[in-house]
Amino acid sequence: MCGVFFANLFSNSGKPPYAWPRRASQQQDIAVNRVQFKRQFNTEAPAVLPVIHVTDNIQTVRNIQIAINGGCPGVFLINHDFPVDEFLPIIRHARQQFPDCWIGVNFLAVTGDKAFPVLAQLGAENTPVDAYWADDARIDEKTSATDQPEAENIAKIRTSCGWDGMYFGGTAFKKQREVDPSDYNNSARIATHFMDVVTTSGIATGHSADLTKIKTFRSACDDKPIALASGITPENISEYLPYIDAALVATGINVKDDFYNIDATRLADLMTAIGA
Repeated sequence: MCGVFFANLFSNSGKPPYAWPRRASQQQDIAVNRVQFKRQFNTEAPAVLPVIHVTDNIQTVRNIQIAINGGCPGVFLINHDFPVDEFLPIIRHARQQFPDCWIGVNFLAVTGDKAFPVLAQLGAENTPVDAYWADDARIDEKTSATDQPEAENIAKIRTSCGWDGMYFGGTAFKKQREVDPSDYNNSARIATHFMDVVTTSGIATGHSADLTKIKTFRSACDDKPIALASGITPENISEYLPYIDAALVATGINVKDDFYNIDATRLADLMTAIGA
């Protein structure tokens, strides 16, 4: 039944209607600056990456297809309601159904040192994952970039395990250890040494980020890509356009009062608002 449902999602050619970027494992290098990031996603505007709070295979496939139809260059999948071991089969199924799509994942509350070996194993099983988004990249804003033992350990494990995807590292991120606004600059500056995309947020899911914070991050990150991962809507995205390179968005484009499903009309409104 799922196979029939999936087949009906495509056009008559049997191919997705949108040309997704090649997976990170097929790139010569991982995006390390804003120009490379935009080139990978073939966009001058911020890359809109819908965040799908997965429940099962059918719901995941349906929402990925909505993102494809809406012109998004990728998606993130996240396991809000169950542990990682129950999430992995859904990731495998999504990759089987969309072999050429850019798919990132977030293992809820799991730092990179624990996640990267799992992602490397998935890759060895022919289930490549293009990106990992960790809510907490373990940046200590109270010290220097050369004194970051936890972030350095995450980087070493990433290298040693052989996973070759893109790392979105949560910095001064929602629901993590609170960072004083006076330390945003140092936190963001240090983060540029330990991840591909510096990723921050508002104070909670669905809450927009303070624009001053995002401006501070942009200044501190120089030419490093920045992702914003909360509170983005079609109505407020224009405020952030000059400062961010990726919008990780869920509730702002979801069906009203529905945590799990994208509203195609809201997504279209967002894509129009960013000029995509």
